[in-house]
Amino acid sequence: MNTMVVWLLAFGVGAASLLASRSLMHYFQLESYQFPGYFRTLKRNLRRAVMPGLIMTAYLLLLLLIHRSVDRTLGEESPLRLLVAVVTIALATLGGWWCRGLLQVRKAKKPFVVTMRVKRTYIVTVIVYTLICALVGFLLTGTEPRLYFIGLFPLLLPLWVVLGGLLAWPLEKLVSEMYFRDAQRKLAARPDLIKIGITGSYGKTSVKFILGTILQEKFQVLVTPSSFNTPMGVTRIIREKLLPAHQIFVAEMGARHVGDIKEMCRLVHPHHGVLTSVGPQHLDTFHTLSRIKSTKYELMDAVPDGGCCFFPDDKGICRELFDKTMKKKRLCSIHAGSDDADVWATDIHVSSQGSSFVLHTTQDEILCQTRLLGEHNIQNIVLAATVGIHLGMTLRQIARGISKIMPVEHRLQLIPSTGVTIIDDAFNANPKGAQAALKVLREFVGRRIIITPGMVELGDGEEEFNHEFGMMMADCVDVAILVGKKHTSPIAKGLKEAGFDNENLHVVSSLEEATAILRQIGQPGDVALFENDLPDNYSEA
Repeated sequence: MNTMVVWLLAFGVGAASLLASRSLMHYFQLESYQFPGYFRTLKRNLRRAVMPGLIMTAYLLLLLLIHRSVDRTLGEESPLRLLVAVVTIALATLGGWWCRGLLQVRKAKKPFVVTMRVKRTYIVTVIVYTLICALVGFLLTGTEPRLYFIGLFPLLLPLWVVLGGLLAWPLEKLVSEMYFRDAQRKLAARPDLIKIGITGSYGKTSVKFILGTILQEKFQVLVTPSSFNTPMGVTRIIREKLLPAHQIFVAEMGARHVGDIKEMCRLVHPHHGVLTSVGPQHLDTFHTLSRIKSTKYELMDAVPDGGCCFFPDDKGICRELFDKTMKKKRLCSIHAGSDDADVWATDIHVSSQGSSFVLHTTQDEILCQTRLLGEHNIQNIVLAATVGIHLGMTLRQIARGISKIMPVEHRLQLIPSTGVTIIDDAFNANPKGAQAALKVLREFVGRRIIITPGMVELGDGEEEFNHEFGMMMADCVDVAILVGKKHTSPIAKGLKEAGFDNENLHVVSSLEEATAILRQIGQPGDVALFENDLPDNYSEA
């Protein structure tokens, strides 16, 4: 067989494989381009991960068989052989385009975004595919029957994505470090800018927006939007949004591995650090609670001598870390008996319409009103108020800011309706937050319904946490709709052990099925809590 024809066929297989790998690249993106997380996702979704490669392989083998038959009929000297090879390439590429959607998550909650990083990875990947296929084509030149081995290339499609990502990593590191240093220079040029870092196992996004709203009563504030809490996400905000008029920069700092907060602090160099909570979130990557605790404390280690560290008195790990801290520090509390708190709340009244409380300092107090639901949100507000007081705000300014706080989207967001009232807590995914949401639901009159797939990323204790979630749920809800038969089995077990009526328990495969049931059974006056919404890489549907 002509060498050029073999190389063209090999390139066609590579191009088709690149198109078919789009959905795998989506998984890679959902796992923040981390290889361990990507492999865990493949393991959870094994059938959907290998099916496109299997189908693509069968299609390509059939295509190569047809090509070989036509090629033989034309003969060695026919000028049409090159045209036939080009048609085969086109058909292979069309097959890859069709196959690209087989693994794609339908109605993705976090759709695949073709970022600059994805584009760079695609460029590297297509070079890798081309080189591998060209090498195969070169080695198989003159061995016509073995040409079909080229068609087996997509069988290892999940691994080819890893190889492309691995080879693109040095380029990504170079590009990210360039942007990172540019953001560092921009911050260094603003010695007047007050920089505040916020971290925690949960609650950091809520505290960030609460703090931003309160501080805006006195300062010009830049708050990282949405859940921008990675080095590259925060770098982008600094480079694109930071203005000379800004007086305070508030950066949320997320972490899934030891050292992540230290890297964030290398970028921001915060003057003050705020710790919202420490719990078992992301135990699948941290492995132990001790490592989570030390990683979160990396923020306090980075606070300079002139700065201040802020802690909630949770009667647990946060209190332990407060006692450990030798730097300037402030403690806040909503619990009775915290005699050494700098700021605290009393007379807390939580209802389905919002909350009220009295905010105290050692010198003064003021009545505060907020639209936020739940006692845990009072803790978040008091923590943010403590920062505001330290920065010189009056209690009147802080109370005014508290009254303006809007619910963060998908975090105990009340959506009133003439029919079923919805409480959207879809972003929440931790044990304490789930417990707080159940307490809020219990405050409502009427029939209470919960729709939940449970919690993930809790490591080896995940099944136990979900079992306890089910037992707590039994006292707070009248109807339970569980999404994902396999993952919610511990919740169902907990519900049944707590004596929950099995007739009011519905187990479905997808959120679409759950909302369909809610439409069937929902009545005016009912309240439905959407508790957690698993990311696409955990979906069972």
